[in-house]
Amino acid sequence: MTSSNLQNLRVAIVGAGPAGIYAGNILTNTVQAAGGTVAIDLFESLPSPYGLIRYGVAPDHPRIKGIVNSLHEMLDAGTTRFIGNVEVGRDIAIDELQERYDAVILATGAIRDVALDIPGIDLAGSYGAADFVAWFDGHPDVPTEWPLDQREVAVIGNGNVALDVARMLAKHAVDLRPTEIADNVLAGLEASAVTDVHVFGRRGPADIKFTPIELRELGEVPNVDIVVHDEDFAHLEGVTPANNQLKVMLRILESWRTRESSGASRRLHLHFYHSPVEVLGSDRVEGLRFERTEPTGEGSAVRGTGEFREIPVQQIYRAVGYYGTPVVDAPFDEKAGVVPNVEGRVTAAAGDEDAATIAGLYATGWIKRGPVGLIGHTKSDAMETIAHLVSDIEAGALSSPTVDGDVLDVLDERDVAYTTWDGWLALDAHERELGETHLHTRERVKVVPRDEQVSISRAGTLVP
Repeated sequence: MTSSNLQNLRVAIVGAGPAGIYAGNILTNTVQAAGGTVAIDLFESLPSPYGLIRYGVAPDHPRIKGIVNSLHEMLDAGTTRFIGNVEVGRDIAIDELQERYDAVILATGAIRDVALDIPGIDLAGSYGAADFVAWFDGHPDVPTEWPLDQREVAVIGNGNVALDVARMLAKHAVDLRPTEIADNVLAGLEASAVTDVHVFGRRGPADIKFTPIELRELGEVPNVDIVVHDEDFAHLEGVTPANNQLKVMLRILESWRTRESSGASRRLHLHFYHSPVEVLGSDRVEGLRFERTEPTGEGSAVRGTGEFREIPVQQIYRAVGYYGTPVVDAPFDEKAGVVPNVEGRVTAAAGDEDAATIAGLYATGWIKRGPVGLIGHTKSDAMETIAHLVSDIEAGALSSPTVDGDVLDVLDERDVAYTTWDGWLALDAHERELGETHLHTRERVKVVPRDEQVSISRAGTLVP
């Protein structure tokens, strides 16, 4: 690798979640190792960084702290400039970024729910899991109150998001007090009327998409009984778990079959082989109609049995997947919910691997490959995208910026109240101080309103 074309590079990354931060860090290390130089601007629509790590992970997951610490170190190194509270496509157009940078990387992730197309899904009391997750994580763009006024609740899905939602619905608020949960969320959960949470999966126990840690944690929630049903385990005879993780999870589920009820005030029911076909109710959710399924014997495929069941619930949370977040005027595949690309190089047309790539435009993370995989996948994904970006630069395939000047001057001219890394440090310190002085001492108390976040951030920097 030579540094002849890797001098004084300017790159914009759109999205300050793990995908964007890892991409910036990998790009910096790659270019510097080759003797080159690069300046990276990291744009984020929220006033604070970390994306779904801050606003998409349940507050009772302390192990996330290690990931946050790692992301913090990358941004605190000073090689990437954080520019928050700026929405590309509204405050500044993507073509304006393309004029000012050698390359633009889209890392906007996926924060919307995939639709569940069954009759009645739009009745009052039916919600997307992503919206509920955003609420309990103190996202600034969702209502501060959530209607937890029903006793029987359904969660549709068999992945970690479904498990997070179910656990937060079933868990007693008193057990969340030591976390960084926002005060309005804690108050909402303390007033919750929920007694029974039902989690429904279309496939069987051998095809769950949880992780062992998530599943084990479920059984350790205080004053909550786990309820499983023997009929859902009938097809497991002779089934060999596909991997050690699944073997552990099946062992956990089997242990719950023999666990005696403790008489807890809340119950979390796990149902398998239930395919939702209709939401019941006239003005609002009153129940769910399911068709029982069974394995076809071909991999994880299932088929309907013709047996239908109706289960009374008054709220529904669909957790059947996330859908990508498009950027205005950037290519987007509406069907797949991703930016069309070939190994991170963005193409002009969706579903066509032979389509021409758009010079200087790249994608990484969930907006590139869909909402699958964990943090490790995000790193390897970024490495692939950055490898192609660097290769294109070395080959002279990218155009140099045609507009000089600092992008912050443009934002100032438009009165955009952007936030900076120093501003985030000020907000971070403020939240930690709130935690220390709170009635229930905890590491931090999140500031929820966007304008308050921006005010605290900008007051802590030299931004006018």
